[in-house]
Amino acid sequence: MTNFLSPASQSCQTLTDWLCYIEQKHPQHQIELGLGRVLNIAQRADLHLLPGKKILIAGTNGKGTTARTLEQLCAVQGLSVGVYSSPHLLQFNERLRINGEDVADSLWCEAFAFIEQLRGDIELTYFEFTTLASFYLLKQQQPDLCLIEVGLGGRLDATNIIEPDLSILTTVDLDHQDYLGPDRESIGREKAGVFRTNKPAVVGETDIPQSVLKYSQDIQAQLLCINADYHYSITDSGFHWQGVQSRLEALPLTAVPLQNIATAFTALEALALLPSQQQASQVLAELSLPGRMHWLSKTPGILLDVAHNPQSAGYLAAQLQFIKAGYARVHLLVGMLKDKDIQQSLAPFHQLADRWHLVDLPGARGASANMLLEQLPTQCSYSCYSDLESGYQKALLSLQANDLLVIFGSFVTVSAVLALQKETDV
Repeated sequence: MTNFLSPASQSCQTLTDWLCYIEQKHPQHQIELGLGRVLNIAQRADLHLLPGKKILIAGTNGKGTTARTLEQLCAVQGLSVGVYSSPHLLQFNERLRINGEDVADSLWCEAFAFIEQLRGDIELTYFEFTTLASFYLLKQQQPDLCLIEVGLGGRLDATNIIEPDLSILTTVDLDHQDYLGPDRESIGREKAGVFRTNKPAVVGETDIPQSVLKYSQDIQAQLLCINADYHYSITDSGFHWQGVQSRLEALPLTAVPLQNIATAFTALEALALLPSQQQASQVLAELSLPGRMHWLSKTPGILLDVAHNPQSAGYLAAQLQFIKAGYARVHLLVGMLKDKDIQQSLAPFHQLADRWHLVDLPGARGASANMLLEQLPTQCSYSCYSDLESGYQKALLSLQANDLLVIFGSFVTVSAVLALQKETDV
C-alpha cells in the first residue's frame, strides 16, 4: 500500500497523539451523518465484512446495558465476543472490548495508522475514523460474535455499513432531534434503518412507532416485539422470560433494566445462542455496567447514572421512588448538555429532590447551572456551581450519613465524577 500518511499523522506515537490528531481534523461534536465516505474506505479492505455473528444495536436508551448483557451471556458459554460502543466514561480504550478486556493502546495506534493510510484524501468524522479502526481490530481478532452499538440514529450511522445477522431496537424516545427528526415517528424510522430483509429484528420498545412497524413490513424483516412475541415478568421467585419457544424462570433480579435483559435473551434465542438456565442465573447475579445505577457508596448513598433524556430520566426517577425509602434526604447533582430536553428530563425529579446541586458543563454543548435552574420549581432548594469538581465536593460536604446523592444528566457528568473518585482512591 502506498504511504499516504500525512506529516501530522506521521508524528503520532501514542494513542493520545492519535486522538488529538483525529479530534483536530474533525471535532467530536461536529456530526455528519451518511454512509458514503465510510463505506468507500471500508470496501478498500473489506472492513465492513466483520467476522462471526453480528448484532447491530440501535435505540435511544438501553444500548449499552443490552450489549453488556449479550456479551456476558455469550462469554459464559465460552464464545469470544467483541463489543464496539460509545461514548466512553474514563478511557477511550473502553470503546472496544474483546473478551471483556479493553483493547490496548498499541493496537489502537496500529488501527489508526492503517485507517489513516487507507483513507487517502477522503475526510472522515471522529466517529467514522474510530468506527473503521474498531472494525479493523475486530477483523484482526476474529471473535465469534461482534456486538456493534449504533452511535446516532441508525439508517445513516457509520456502523450501518455492516450486514448484521440480527438487529436490535431497544427504545425510541426524543433525543438528537436536530439530526433524527422532531417526533418519535421520524426518530423511529431512522433507528429502524438497522433492520435487514429476512433477518430478525428484536424491538424492546413497548410503544412502537408506526414508522418502525411499516418499515419492517416494507423490507420483510422478521420482527420480534416485546409484549407480543416475547414477554417478561417479576414474581417473588425472581425474573421470568418467555421467548418465542423457550423460557427462563426464577432468575436473579438486577439493576440492569429487565426490559433490556429480555430483549437480549430474545436476540440470542433467534440466533440459537440462548444460554442455559444455570448460565443465565450466573450472569444476572453479577450483571452491571459502569455509570448505570452505579453505587459509589451506600452510607451515605452515592449513586451515578448516565440518564440524559426524558425516557432514561423517567426510569431513574422510578427507581429512586424505591431507593429513597432507605434514606432521610435526596440530593441531586446534575450537569447536562444544552441540546437535550432539560425541562422534561428534570421534571420526574421535582417531587423527589430535597436539594439540587446544579453544575456548569464545559464546552460548546455544555449547559450552565442557571439553564437548569430555569426548569425547576421556584421554591426548590438549590446551589449552583461553575464547575463539576467544586459542585461534587460541596455536595459531598453537605451529606449526612443517612442522605442519598444521585449524580446524573450526562455521560460527561458521570465520567468526570468517576475520574475524581479514581483520583481520590489512588
